[in-house]
Amino acid sequence: MAGWLRLARGIDGTTTAVGTWFSWLSVVMVLLGAYNAVVRYLGRYLGTHLSSNAYIELQWYMFSLLFLMGAAYTLRQNRHVRVDVIYGRLRPRARAWIDLAGTVLFLIPFSVSAIVLTWPPVRNSWAVLEVSPDPGGLPRYPIKSMILVAFALLLLQGAAETIRAVAAIRGHGPGDAETERARGGGG
Repeated sequence: MAGWLRLARGIDGTTTAVGTWFSWLSVVMVLLGAYNAVVRYLGRYLGTHLSSNAYIELQWYMFSLLFLMGAAYTLRQNRHVRVDVIYGRLRPRARAWIDLAGTVLFLIPFSVSAIVLTWPPVRNSWAVLEVSPDPGGLPRYPIKSMILVAFALLLLQGAAETIRAVAAIRGHGPGDAETERARGGGG
């Protein structure tokens, strides 16, 4: 089990690094949004166009990246939405069983389905080098590719959560994922 837990910690480290890096994108997105708003009104006042569709689309792309790349990081940090009426009152081993069932029955199949269903549109987008139909718009194929990357990362983090849950059930883990995170384990 120690080797599997090392693998889970490696995945956690990758997810944390990606999540941390992409969290800085929120600052850039807010600054770009502020710029777009200011120059739109300033341009009206001056009678010229100071912004473009590319800036507006770039802001939307950044928002999409934050949402997509933040999913695995949110799971890693145990901040995903959960109805905690019963779960919080259970013992760590019972929580591990719930985490295992949820991950194996829902998260992993959903992630695999998303990758399989997204692959053809992404492939087609790359084949034609899809670009936004708006004047001055940005290429769409790179942002569409990030859907695959995001779900692959979510799938990997799901594997790490599965390993941690199995370890807790077998008595080899710290009890549950939240306890390990509180101890500073896993990256």
